[in-house]
Amino acid sequence: MILCECGEIVDCDTFKDYIKTSANPSTPTIGHRKCGHIFNFVDGKPPKRYSSKKELKILAAKYANKHKLSLKDTEFLLIEIDRMKSSGRLSDVEILNSAFHKIYSKPKII
Repeated sequence: MILCECGEIVDCDTFKDYIKTSANPSTPTIGHRKCGHIFNFVDGKPPKRYSSKKELKILAAKYANKHKLSLKDTEFLLIEIDRMKSSGRLSDVEILNSAFHKIYSKPKII
C-alpha cells in the first residue's frame, strides 16, 4: 500500500514513468494518476504524512468501504487508528499498515 502526498491510498490508479535517479538516468517508476505525483523509490524515502485524526479516519473509512469490510471490522479499524494516532508520532502509512494488518490477522468469530 502506498499513501500519496495528496492523502489518497494509491491502489491501481497509477501511470508508468521514467525518471533520473542516482542509480540510472532512466529509472522506471509509477505516478499517481489523480494528483500527478511521481514516486522516486530509489533516492526518495516513502512520503511521511502526518494528518489529523479526522483526516486519517476518513481515509481509513474510504479504504474500508472500497474493500467491503464489515461494520464490525470498520469499527475496530477506526478505534485502532485512534489509539495508534494518540500513542505517538507514527506516520500515516505506518498507522494504516499496522491497523490493517491487525484487522486481517485477528481471528474471525462467527
